[in-house]
Amino acid sequence: MPDRPSYHLTPEEFRRLGYRMIDWIADYEQRVADLPVLSRAEPGSIRAQLPAAAPEKGEALDLIFADLERIILPGITHWQSPNFFAFFPANTSGPSILGDLLCAGLGVQGMMWATSPACTELETHIMDWMADLLGLPPGFRSDSAGGGVIQDSASGAALCAIIAARERRTGLVSNESGCDGRLTAYASTEAHSSIEKAIRIAGIGRKNLRLIRVDERFAMRPAELETAIRADLAAGLMPFFVSATIGTTAANGLDPLPEIGRIAAKHGLWFHVDGAMSGTAALCPEYRSIQEGLERADSYCTNPHKWLFTNFDCDCMFVRDRAALIQALTILPEYLRNRATESGAVIDYRDWQIPLGRRFRSLKLWLVLRHYGREGLQYHIRRHIELAQHFAGQVAAHPDFELALPPPLNLVCFRHRGGDTANQAILDGVNNSGKAYLSHARLAGKLTLRLCVGQTRTEAGHVEAVWQLLQQTAEAWQKSQEPGNGGEKDDFNG
Repeated sequence: MPDRPSYHLTPEEFRRLGYRMIDWIADYEQRVADLPVLSRAEPGSIRAQLPAAAPEKGEALDLIFADLERIILPGITHWQSPNFFAFFPANTSGPSILGDLLCAGLGVQGMMWATSPACTELETHIMDWMADLLGLPPGFRSDSAGGGVIQDSASGAALCAIIAARERRTGLVSNESGCDGRLTAYASTEAHSSIEKAIRIAGIGRKNLRLIRVDERFAMRPAELETAIRADLAAGLMPFFVSATIGTTAANGLDPLPEIGRIAAKHGLWFHVDGAMSGTAALCPEYRSIQEGLERADSYCTNPHKWLFTNFDCDCMFVRDRAALIQALTILPEYLRNRATESGAVIDYRDWQIPLGRRFRSLKLWLVLRHYGREGLQYHIRRHIELAQHFAGQVAAHPDFELALPPPLNLVCFRHRGGDTANQAILDGVNNSGKAYLSHARLAGKLTLRLCVGQTRTEAGHVEAVWQLLQQTAEAWQKSQEPGNGGEKDDFNG
């Protein structure tokens, strides 16, 4: 038989191109601060530069590198820029990138202990490390009735919690017969949209999700939660789930966990707590008060892929009763049966999540924790909070700006006193400049600017630069509104 091409990279080719890719990423980290933070691509402009059909014959990777620079990079919004202050941080790091490279290279399918014991046991151990580092209740460790699992996101964790809560409330009946429309769930008006989405997917229905009003700090009002539950019980409905938040998305509101937990326990509701970004702050003992009351929670999640230098996807979900989660999600066809599973001596994480398959995600978190250590992680969290608090002080002292609420951690919500029109113009001006990227929310009916400090390489100079840019943009807009410049000064003062 004549020799045929394998089409695969040889080890030597892979090594050469791998070194080149690492060099490219390292160079990107050095220049990302100088790139426009928000992509300036127009809709469809990236696809217009790509061939209509896949290549018939393989192409040299040198050409692919060229297209990476020419086509892909201009279409990137640079989440790793130190000038990215929008939404939430997604702060990757060198150890995390290398961990993901190991994950891809090993190519593990870690659906069960038997399919790679190290994948399961490292994850279990790392989740216990995280529970200890965060000062979580001991019932969330694997040596209790609970334990931890790495989910793809807080959204996935919420869906798993809701399904487990549904089955606990119905005695595993709804998995067999479906929901009867009487189950009701509760969250604040500031809860993340993933709660509503999970309620829809789990078959509860949007109409059975009660959104509880918040106070002036955008935290849930426990008295109104109690009233809503009592009203549903009186109507013959079945309250089963309540979600509280440590650091709401829009305003970083901190729900009162002790009060909510007591209400949940009294009425037999599953109590889920979402600490997606802000939960990371609990690595520092001085911020652990944000999770006071967590000992009553049935489930809790926080995302290292937001503020713990671990690239997406990596959500740490903890449960107090792992049996409730497993009973709600387990299905065991014949082709998955094996001696280890049947012995009951191992964890099969396929029973803790929605999909069957799973990546070796604990590798990147393992490398991050070992590289930075508790000390290094605490240093950076404290520094980010310090920078945000300093920025907040500058806002509060400026006659034309105001805080929407005192920032508890690293997210500052603020606005210009000129009203929605002024704030929209300032936001657009800053983002269109390419020098920084902020996002917005609507709080108490007012358009509000959000500045979140948490990227890996954000330093004091970057925060000071965006503050100067905000002031300059505001001054330029104000000048444009003066009589004779095409605007009306009264519009700005409104």
